[in-house]
Amino acid sequence: MKNLKIILLLLLAGISVDSQAQELDVNLQIRPRFEYRNGYKSLLLDGQEGTSQISQRSRLNFNYKQDQLTVKLTFQNTRTWGDVATTATADKNGVAVFEGWAQYDFTEKWSARMGRQVLSYDNQRIMGEMDWAQQGQSHDALMVSFHPKNHQLDMGLAYNSNAENTVQTPYTIANYKTMQYAWYHTTFDKIGASLLLLNTGYEFSRTPNPELIIDYMQTFGTYLTYKTGKIDSNLSFYGQTGKSTDQQVSAYDAAINVGYSITDSFKAGLGYEFLSGKATNDGSSVIKSFNPIFGTNHGFNGYMDYFYVGNHLKNVGLQDAFLKLNYNSNKWQFALIPHVFLAAADVVTPLNEKMDSYLGTEIDATFGYSFRKDINVSGGYSQMFGSKTMEFIKGGDAGHTNNWAWLMISVNPRIFSWKK
Repeated sequence: MKNLKIILLLLLAGISVDSQAQELDVNLQIRPRFEYRNGYKSLLLDGQEGTSQISQRSRLNFNYKQDQLTVKLTFQNTRTWGDVATTATADKNGVAVFEGWAQYDFTEKWSARMGRQVLSYDNQRIMGEMDWAQQGQSHDALMVSFHPKNHQLDMGLAYNSNAENTVQTPYTIANYKTMQYAWYHTTFDKIGASLLLLNTGYEFSRTPNPELIIDYMQTFGTYLTYKTGKIDSNLSFYGQTGKSTDQQVSAYDAAINVGYSITDSFKAGLGYEFLSGKATNDGSSVIKSFNPIFGTNHGFNGYMDYFYVGNHLKNVGLQDAFLKLNYNSNKWQFALIPHVFLAAADVVTPLNEKMDSYLGTEIDATFGYSFRKDINVSGGYSQMFGSKTMEFIKGGDAGHTNNWAWLMISVNPRIFSWKK
């Protein structure tokens, strides 16, 4: 720690003394998480047994501000405990740049940011940080923001390549080739309203001719909030159109959530979400299943991640009806969230027998404890009660006990702060 502070002071000595104001803040995050996975993401097969592991995120954040210039640089390492390289001196996980951007404020209302950055909007259903995932999610992008009072308009674009090429080379990474978006938000008294327009282009090779094609898919919609002293509610609707790997896209997502503060400590809420899907006997080439795309999907549709966390895409969709119960007391937070899942499209067997749309019920229980300002402890237990229809869609054995438990400690100390 002493050596790090000496290095930082030497860096500061090289900063021009001509500026009127300078700030530097450096902080760490160490976040190990234990998980017991016994039917996590999918039902266990008969005879299979669950497993346990500990993953960890280690981050070092540098935040610097000089007049109208703001710079952020975040290094991170993510690993599973014991997951090391075959040689004693190498680390196959390595250190990556999670964020590395510079922002310039042209006026009080206009700013521009370029570099690797988090793009997170509204409830993070379509664009979010994915903070639950140890690696998180960031984008190499340029973003321009116009933010007068009670309004904000962000416009961004990105263009990805897998190397500094000299000839046309397919973008083989499982990510978009190009992306453009516009997000607008305003408030009217107790109502907040957002509009999102997102255009993503994915590159693929059309066969039999080795021709590189970029198909563009558009995601668009609105997110509305209504908040009073007791009520906290939101309503959203998103549509998807365009093309994906030579297939037409026609899908949508609609959701409503209503929360009510019964007391200062106890809050209850109800919610429902419908994500369109495609019937199992639908032979058309049209993609009718909604894709939350860059959303923080762990925060929706159950914490066991059976849906839309690297899975369930181009499937029968989902209906999710849920209840939320939250209780806060001093440094403690408790939550209980039962979900009832149903397919959004018909589930039909190869024998042309239509199955019940009920997929299963999941119960999520979580807690959090603020041990001190920079140390938080959280954990939870979830259990999935799957159905025969869930077995047909995802495989596995619904009669098996399918549950998941986790415990996480997040240590976030500020190690250096300087202001001139």
